[in-house]
Amino acid sequence: MKRKAALMLVTLLIVASAMIGCSGKGNSSGNTAQPSDGLVSKTLFKFDTVVNLKLYNDEQAEEHLKDIEKILDRVDQQISMHIADSEIAQVNAAAGKTAVSVSQDTFDLMKLSLDYAVDTNGAFDPSIGALVNLWKIGNGGDKPPADASIQQAKAMVNYKDIIMDEKNKTIKLAKEGMSIDLGGIGKGYAADLISKYLHEVKVESAIIDLGGSTIITIGSKPSGESWKIGLQEPDESRGEQLAIVPLQNETIDTSGVYERFFMYEGVRYHHILDPKTGAPSQNGIKSVTIVGGTATDADVLSTAVLIMGLEEGMRYIEKDNDVEAMFLMDDNKVYITSGLKGKVNLTNPAYTVVEANF
Repeated sequence: MKRKAALMLVTLLIVASAMIGCSGKGNSSGNTAQPSDGLVSKTLFKFDTVVNLKLYNDEQAEEHLKDIEKILDRVDQQISMHIADSEIAQVNAAAGKTAVSVSQDTFDLMKLSLDYAVDTNGAFDPSIGALVNLWKIGNGGDKPPADASIQQAKAMVNYKDIIMDEKNKTIKLAKEGMSIDLGGIGKGYAADLISKYLHEVKVESAIIDLGGSTIITIGSKPSGESWKIGLQEPDESRGEQLAIVPLQNETIDTSGVYERFFMYEGVRYHHILDPKTGAPSQNGIKSVTIVGGTATDADVLSTAVLIMGLEEGMRYIEKDNDVEAMFLMDDNKVYITSGLKGKVNLTNPAYTVVEANF
């Protein structure tokens, strides 16, 4: 795989706080909690989602949490399509007209996004913005757009029409109406920046949760045990977990068709849009969880392989030694790649791990 670098919360929620015995509590105002049993925590609202930060047994935890918030704010200001003066918003506003100068960080992330687009054969496409804006899923959309509108927006989606100028550090969209949306990579990218920072300042025990779907673990629990990450059952009415995955210094990321959606005439229309059809993917997958690799890898691939479908997605992940995947299907069958065998503890008898015969 080519790499140049390493609201509604998801129903398949990675329930870290419930599984790791945290006794400190953050709050939505962004204030840090008082230390308890070595824990200092903070809850923020960034990237249109809730971010939970937990650092253990670190004398400089308060300062580190302030630095992490600055990292999140910087990334948001660079790549959010919803902040009018962000770098990516400026690129989108100039689509089909002029190239826009961006920071080195944004330029590098855009290059990385194009690498992923090539490697996934367009299953991940950073130019998906026109379709996202059309469907408005999770942002007021309540019925499918007209077919003609979908086709018109789909014509604006092609990562090959993103023009990069290495010398001048500019980005240009070839067609007016094109729009970059880095929502499928942004949280993972931010998580990797946080992980790098925490390692540089020698934090030995921490867990960072971006929106419930992206979690990075730093070291182990203060007791020396692995973090036990619970995967919540996607049927909210059941209110119970699906599985437990132990992690140390690893990343886990989940994309599911029930994260953001609307119902129309008995059909669920979710936010994971297939660039090739211009509509939400419909392939029998409820969710994909990626374990390992960088957070950027996991963020991109959890979406890309869900769009690919079970067979193609399993084959794609199996060829990469850095990451593993768990596929949860509509019929409650669970498929896991070879590297996760024996590591995922299913706790809900409604779900069954089955062998992939393809």
